[in-house]
Amino acid sequence: MEIRFERIEGSSPQYHLLLLVFAAMAAAGFIATWWVIEKGIWVTGMTSRVPWGLQIVMAVYYIGLSAGSLVISGLYGVFGKLEYKPFARIAVYIAMLFLIAGLLSILTDQGRMDRVFVEPFVYFNLQSMFSINPILYIGHILICVVYLWALFTERKKLTTVIATLAFGWAFCVHSGTGAIFGFGARVLYESPLLPASFVAAAMASGTALMILVIVGLFRITRRPVDDELIVWLGRFLAVCILVVVYFLIAENAYRVYVVELRQAALYYLFSGLHGVLFWFGLMIGGLGIPMLILFNRRTGKSINWIVTASVLVVLGVLCERYVIVLPGLTHPPELFPGMEITSSVIEEGVVSYSVSFAEILQALGVFGVIGFLFVLGLKTFKLLPTEARTLDNTASPD
Repeated sequence: MEIRFERIEGSSPQYHLLLLVFAAMAAAGFIATWWVIEKGIWVTGMTSRVPWGLQIVMAVYYIGLSAGSLVISGLYGVFGKLEYKPFARIAVYIAMLFLIAGLLSILTDQGRMDRVFVEPFVYFNLQSMFSINPILYIGHILICVVYLWALFTERKKLTTVIATLAFGWAFCVHSGTGAIFGFGARVLYESPLLPASFVAAAMASGTALMILVIVGLFRITRRPVDDELIVWLGRFLAVCILVVVYFLIAENAYRVYVVELRQAALYYLFSGLHGVLFWFGLMIGGLGIPMLILFNRRTGKSINWIVTASVLVVLGVLCERYVIVLPGLTHPPELFPGMEITSSVIEEGVVSYSVSFAEILQALGVFGVIGFLFVLGLKTFKLLPTEARTLDNTASPD
């Protein structure tokens, strides 16, 4: 199957306006980060009890999108499905950008940025997931660079090898991210299922994101794409959603079943903003409605409905990342199980946290950076094919 890739022209006023918008977002994020560093991280509302805020939520979310996006490229690179070759380059490029976004989110969350580039590599500790994960993240970016080079140069054997490595590495990356929480000491984090649950949510959100990118780019640039390719991705997304639902039910059934965790489970499921986000943002809006859409015979074959379901999944998994990171911090830690603490320097009970304006600007800044690089990349590199067809609609075999 002969596939020709092209750059976009990038000469329209709309293109330059989009670059300007992303540049402005990046500048706002830089200013906000500088202000936080100058004043101290306390201005974000974070405390010793809640040391992670919106930026860590976004970091986990971006890393998941990165890992999940590689699934689409793996359909061609690993499994040899030639009809999905047109999407391989853009999928790998997006995976690399979102991993960079995850690292930028972590960086802008740090009070001491100077230590980020030294501590994890000089003082390596195999017993610490915080020490292991930077190696996984940097390795993932390097693998994506080689993967893209193999795709651009049409080296089929190398593509298969690197694609398989990237596919497996992406699973390790997000399993490691999930292990930061699942292997922790907080009541609402402790779960051996979290690494696998993180991977499942990453595959769902990454697939949904790629559906939106593919449909959006091909419509904007007026390039033909066969509906069957998107419909199949919609079916794959539906299966991913089922897996996510299974893990969520298993995790929370365990919390409710174990007497020692029951009070924490009730707080997690039914208290505050995170309770609303869990039920309405994730379970109903992000998973339930998309399943109804994708498993329905009529709507499951409609591109517009598949796009709608994908938007809901992307937003729903963002809610899922929020309810994983923050409730586990605001809920009181159980420092000495079975014992009563009569005096402590740590604030007792449930504490509050709300997203600050500075954090919102930082998050917009990170998105502006990767948005700028994405739009610029479409003009610089041959990422988009002239068309995407099923094998039945191609004129000649590869």
